[in-house]
Amino acid sequence: MPANKKHLTPSPTQRFAKITAAILGGLVVAVLFHMALASWFDHVAVIITSTFSAFILWAVLMVIAFLGKNGWKVWGIYLLISLVLFVIFYFGNQTNPLV
Repeated sequence: MPANKKHLTPSPTQRFAKITAAILGGLVVAVLFHMALASWFDHVAVIITSTFSAFILWAVLMVIAFLGKNGWKVWGIYLLISLVLFVIFYFGNQTNPLV
């Protein structure tokens, strides 16, 4: 049974934006989230836990990317979240170096 045409994204650029935001943007946010956690908490425990939780978080972020109406807004939100998580990671790494 084919999908209803009114629910499909008509624009190829929007489709491309949603797919890339889901795959690449979701992966970047999931990895940076766990890196930020590892810089502030016990990094060994976070890395062990992230082997499972990063995949689950990535899958959730992929679904959220396809629920949005505009793929470029999803990219913007994911980049903003990534920037915030990177700043948290940076200051956490300055305070508690992993090496």
